[in-house]
Amino acid sequence: MSYPEAELAKSRGEVVAITGASAGLGRAIAHEFARHGASVGLIARGQERLDHAVSEMNELGVKAVAVSADVADSGQVERAAGEIEAALGPIDVWVNNAMTTVFGQFTDLTPEEYRRVTEVTYLGAVWGTMAALRHMLPRNSGSIVQVGSALAYRSIPLQSAYCGAKHAIAGFTDSLRTELIHRKSKVHLSMVQMPALNTPQFFWCRSHMPRSPQPVPPIFNPEGPAQAVYWAAHHHPREVYYGLSTRAAITGNQVIPGLLDTYLGKTGYEAQQTDAPTADDRVDNLFSPAPGAFGAHGQFDRRAKNRGYHPVSRAALATAGLVLGLALARRHAWR
Repeated sequence: MSYPEAELAKSRGEVVAITGASAGLGRAIAHEFARHGASVGLIARGQERLDHAVSEMNELGVKAVAVSADVADSGQVERAAGEIEAALGPIDVWVNNAMTTVFGQFTDLTPEEYRRVTEVTYLGAVWGTMAALRHMLPRNSGSIVQVGSALAYRSIPLQSAYCGAKHAIAGFTDSLRTELIHRKSKVHLSMVQMPALNTPQFFWCRSHMPRSPQPVPPIFNPEGPAQAVYWAAHHHPREVYYGLSTRAAITGNQVIPGLLDTYLGKTGYEAQQTDAPTADDRVDNLFSPAPGAFGAHGQFDRRAKNRGYHPVSRAALATAGLVLGLALARRHAWR
């Protein structure tokens, strides 16, 4: 795939800021931009993993700066934006990727847990967008990419806080886009909806389930989705669906939402748990960074795919998604 702005990025020193950049998809996104010569500003809470990520960026021959910040705090996000611009120059691309989740039935979650997921996953994207616009609007240029999910359209059980946050990001982004259009702004706003990814979140997310969490197959390694984020940052689509499973979930929910409710109510609990019991000493990253030298990948390498489809042919994906959604509902809804 060709990136028409990649060479331009190298020549003018493109600068990207990425939240949730110390591990998982954020780490893969940082690698993708660095591979194209961009200077990278990495934002996350865990300083040790941030330092490792900066070392990797430097090994790729690009400038990088790490800023330890909690995206749930708008002041910390604004400070991070200022530090990145002071160190690397004007931010051309901002990627809102930071997230957290709690696995468990809604009735098992505490108000504090629910608030924390909402503040990190939803408000973190709002504060990141706000900080980016404060720098981009006066220059009338820039690109903001929201990392979304198929769950922004099709919710599943045991992740009500995360699903609600992703729905909220989609609604907020659509509203803001109309305001940018009204003011004839050249700041671009895109959202990339992701499938299940092989990242460390399933190792360190908080869980009230009896068995260890897992992504719902099909599972994708984060490098392909990172390329979709880079593509969106430079082609400025309204929205990108990565993976046929994402398109199937979104399109199926538009056509047969009630049948999918029934199907997920019957299968969604088992699909999100491995056979291994949840460890009594399980650590999580909900309120503080989890220890460990995590990278982009989680523990599902043997089950994960390296490539998925994204926006090459949206009409073809829509058709395929509709067929898959209808077939899935017909097969499973009445079990």
